[in-house]
Amino acid sequence: MDNSMTVSERIKQLRAMIEYHSKRYYNDDAPEISDYEYDRLFETLKKLEAEHPELYDPNSPTSRVGGRALDKFEKVEHRVRLDSLTDVFSFEELKKFIDTVKETVSEPVFSVEPKIDGLSVALEYVDGKFTVGATRGDGSTGENVSENIRTVRSVPLSIDGVKNITVRGEVYMPRAVFEEINRERESRGEALMANPRNAAAGSLRQLDPTVCAKRRLDIFVFNLQESDEIQSRSHSEILDTLSKLGFHVLENRRLASSYDDIVAHIERIGAMRPTLPYDIDGVVIKVDDLDDRILLGEGTSTPKWAVAYKFPPEEKQTKLLDIELALGRTGVLTPTAILSPVRLAGTSVSRAALHNIDFIREKDIRIGDTVTVRKAGDIIPEIVCSHPEKREQELAVFSMPTHCPSCGEPLVKDDGGMGSATRCINSSCPAQQIRMIEHFVSRNAMNIDGLGPQVVEKLLSEGLIKDSADLYSLKVEQIEALDRMGRKSAENLVNAINGSRNAGLERVIFAIGIRNIGEVAAGALAKRFRTLTACFDATVEEITELDDFGEITARSVVEFFSEEKNRELCRRLMDAGVKCEYESSIVGNIFEGKTFVLTGTLPTMTRDEASAMIESRMGKVTSSVSKKTDYVLAGAAAGSKLTKAQNLGIKIIDEEEFKRMLEG
Repeated sequence: MDNSMTVSERIKQLRAMIEYHSKRYYNDDAPEISDYEYDRLFETLKKLEAEHPELYDPNSPTSRVGGRALDKFEKVEHRVRLDSLTDVFSFEELKKFIDTVKETVSEPVFSVEPKIDGLSVALEYVDGKFTVGATRGDGSTGENVSENIRTVRSVPLSIDGVKNITVRGEVYMPRAVFEEINRERESRGEALMANPRNAAAGSLRQLDPTVCAKRRLDIFVFNLQESDEIQSRSHSEILDTLSKLGFHVLENRRLASSYDDIVAHIERIGAMRPTLPYDIDGVVIKVDDLDDRILLGEGTSTPKWAVAYKFPPEEKQTKLLDIELALGRTGVLTPTAILSPVRLAGTSVSRAALHNIDFIREKDIRIGDTVTVRKAGDIIPEIVCSHPEKREQELAVFSMPTHCPSCGEPLVKDDGGMGSATRCINSSCPAQQIRMIEHFVSRNAMNIDGLGPQVVEKLLSEGLIKDSADLYSLKVEQIEALDRMGRKSAENLVNAINGSRNAGLERVIFAIGIRNIGEVAAGALAKRFRTLTACFDATVEEITELDDFGEITARSVVEFFSEEKNRELCRRLMDAGVKCEYESSIVGNIFEGKTFVLTGTLPTMTRDEASAMIESRMGKVTSSVSKKTDYVLAGAAAGSKLTKAQNLGIKIIDEEEFKRMLEG
């Protein structure tokens, strides 16, 4: 250290040097010093700060590695709303938007820019220092994630030239980081992250900033929310200014004035999509001139001067290596395509649903074919078509087996009004018994922790159980004697089984495995008939009176309870002390008379949990959007339900707004 410098001056110098070199490395991609030299500067700063805690600064570069863990995230009221955009899914819809703009603005210029698939945040600076980073939330209120934002190395912790400013950006996880983290998780036997977008959202909401720091998130800033000091009157000029201030701004953006030019750049960005180091899910088209935006105005929840063109699901060709058959709990034999791995929507895909034999024949899918694969809603892999013209030799037409691979009994083709299915109708089929018990103990059914597939198979193979009701007579000594099951594990399992006796009638109805009856339908049956024995005599007419129950679903219920073996299973469950009467879980009436539809993936709760919260407050949850719907609770990767709600003008809320509604 220069002897003429005070410790305070040296710390300030180091902070400035490190921030400068961070910007050159992370934002400009033009480093001026080696990693070794950078690390030495960083370690020197850390040492000096540790020796002089009185010189603490929350915006020191050392905050990049994460600070103290938080107990919870505080709420932040956004001074300027963080609105969402109207989605368009075709060039025809895009042209309609452009024509509408031209009715008000004579010669509009549009900024055409990639839509980063991440998590939207607002960054606030006061006196040139980063002060608050908040998630979008519902647009009006978000969560204070400042400590985690500080770990994003491309976020400037201080800026020169502007004192007070708020900008909006999209935090994302680079693809290379996502893949590296998943490789590490796989090697440790941990569950893999679903996709970079969810990984970024989960990382930014970690209460321990050191965890977020290890996830190496990045950000693109795409909007100026508020500043009296930047006088530019166009969006593109503002982004240029933000870039000069040190913000990592959107790449590959272009100004265009004609429909043809806009479409051309959308297609150009789409062609780049597979090679970009980050995920994008569309292109944003915004009127560039800020005065023109004022003329166009705002809609009820989205601006009239911008839309987001959403890419159709990414499609790729790959080889179909095999077709695997799995027998489900209702006896349906389901084919699954085994594929040569291909990357789609941020993840590697090696399996895809084939639904049934009619689907396979309709698309002429054969083992050995080249097939086109996509992810429906960027989530579920599916085969779009096969390419017979690429067959180098004649391939065998796929046929379903004639006999059950588990029990050997003849299979039947069951149309059932719900699509063709190949089914084993032997109720004693071993594979079905395993699947039925696995379903019975699953988290959304009786939620018996510790009863995984391997344990279920051991219990069946040892003759300790034959069906779900037998679980309630198991003894610790019997389970302890099983291979790899110690005393403590056996005690925990028996305690979990005993605890499930109070799961409730809705869960019991779902757990016993009635065809076409999911959790929502099971809850509706429980509320209507109040006891399990009352369901025995329910008629098709009575059941179809319930919302969202058609004749096929009603007949599934009646047929299930008409079989004596199913009634006997229910009686044995009741004899074992399983509670089979409906107990109201009503905790309030704030949603009385209101109908909700849930779509997409919520950040911190499952849709089942959200549904239970709605119903416990006398609201109703339905599966389809209609004019009678009051609210659509939407999460990530929301699909056609969200679009329909927008078209019908139905109020769309996210999890943050939903939580505020719960709080009254």
